[in-house]
Amino acid sequence: MSLVQYLDRGAVLNPQGEALIGPDRTYTYVEVQALTCRIAGRLRQLGFGEGSAGAVLSLNAALPFICTFGLSRAGMTWVPANPRNNLEENRYLLDTFDCRVLFFHSDFAASIEALRPRLPHLDVYVCLDRTIGDIPSLEEFLGDISEASFTPLWEPDAIACIMPTGGTTGASKGVQLTQRNIAVFVATYMACLNYRASEPIVNLAAAPLTHAAGLFTLATLSRGGRAVILPRAEPQLIIDAIQTHRVTELFLPPTVIYRMLDHPTVSERDYGSLRYFVYAAAPMSVEKLRRALTVFGPCMTQVFGQSEAPALCTFLAPEEHFVDGEIAPDEILSSCGHPTPFVQLRILDDDNREVPDGERGEICVRSDLVTAGYYKRPDLTAQTIIDGWLHTGDIGFRDPHGRIHICDRKKDMIISGGFNIYPQEIEQIIWSHPAVQDCAVIGTPDADWGEVVTAVVELNGGMQATAEEILALCRSRLGRIKVPKRLDFIASLPRSANGKVLKRELRETYWQGQSRRV
Repeated sequence: MSLVQYLDRGAVLNPQGEALIGPDRTYTYVEVQALTCRIAGRLRQLGFGEGSAGAVLSLNAALPFICTFGLSRAGMTWVPANPRNNLEENRYLLDTFDCRVLFFHSDFAASIEALRPRLPHLDVYVCLDRTIGDIPSLEEFLGDISEASFTPLWEPDAIACIMPTGGTTGASKGVQLTQRNIAVFVATYMACLNYRASEPIVNLAAAPLTHAAGLFTLATLSRGGRAVILPRAEPQLIIDAIQTHRVTELFLPPTVIYRMLDHPTVSERDYGSLRYFVYAAAPMSVEKLRRALTVFGPCMTQVFGQSEAPALCTFLAPEEHFVDGEIAPDEILSSCGHPTPFVQLRILDDDNREVPDGERGEICVRSDLVTAGYYKRPDLTAQTIIDGWLHTGDIGFRDPHGRIHICDRKKDMIISGGFNIYPQEIEQIIWSHPAVQDCAVIGTPDADWGEVVTAVVELNGGMQATAEEILALCRSRLGRIKVPKRLDFIASLPRSANGKVLKRELRETYWQGQSRRV
């Protein structure tokens, strides 16, 4: 199946049903199908199809997501352009990933004007909502093109999309996800997030549709469900939408969940419709997870994956968050669950030997979920996928019950006085302080130890805490070597467009003029 066929499958199941519910209007399945056919027809008329790439640049909304399906129906490869990227980041990915077509919202008109002279290979610009100079609106672009159905016959190994990596460790790379990769993602999603035939499926897309939220929405549409699209991941909008639309599933990164938990009315609302509240993309505070289970109910769902093997390498089901009717102990809540049905997972040492349960090593996976490789970077592909095994860069271990625990990113490990220190263990302690909104633990330079443990802390609005107070909490629960030697407060931690804390940027401020991997 090609990416657009998940939409078509939903249209067979629920043709007149609501497919996409945006802030401005709602589209039924047949309306979405018709519009994607017109977009695909026009693109094919202009000579675009298999082997060419197109992008969509817009905040979350129904119409830009429809254009994504239009690209797919034309046989093109989709390049997700994140609207939260800065100008240079989007120029880099549009140019590096050889985009030929760009649909964009007029909110980004100034950016497009600045980018056009620097994108010599981009042939077609279309503004979604209005005409801008010589750039046509979407309706002008489509003209009198018919709604004739067209779906290309894609090979399973054809590239469905080129997914930019988060850029947390350097310039974004282009992860080539094949039609087979997407199919395995959707199949895994259906195997793990179960619904009875009579149950409604309502997905809330608040995180960017350019990344995991878009893939989750694909799976929803393939079952004839409804996708409610929010323009931004704002706690008030999310809380209201869950109740108004009786949302059954949503995905959010932990940073947004923390902001929701801090909302003054969060405990006063009805979340009874939620079946699966998926948290992923970054480590989550166990203390805050416990509160989320109390506030939102037995719906919290953990998954682990990355752009190279999207979202569903492991799964911790809602019911696994409880033992004998009580919230589960930390050793369960701190895990990311068991490997999913179509994934082989091993914990390997630096010599690619599997380590025993309980011993730390790199999490490696082999599956049809794993990318075909990085776009035009065979060197990086060879370094990352070895003998068919994707080396995730995450350090973790398997417990005696088969659950996987992530300790940290390999590149984030601190080596102090010859000891390996994993920041996430320390961050869990700091996150448990009621005044802490978020934190990042990094290694900073030290003449004697090489590097020392340093905590950078972002406090909740209106709350206060001293460095000594937080360090005393660490000393009460950690060994001396792991207790931060320095603690700095920051108004707001630097984050990527997808909400991940950019430890690389934090480290750069401390290591200026000195040699250290960043």
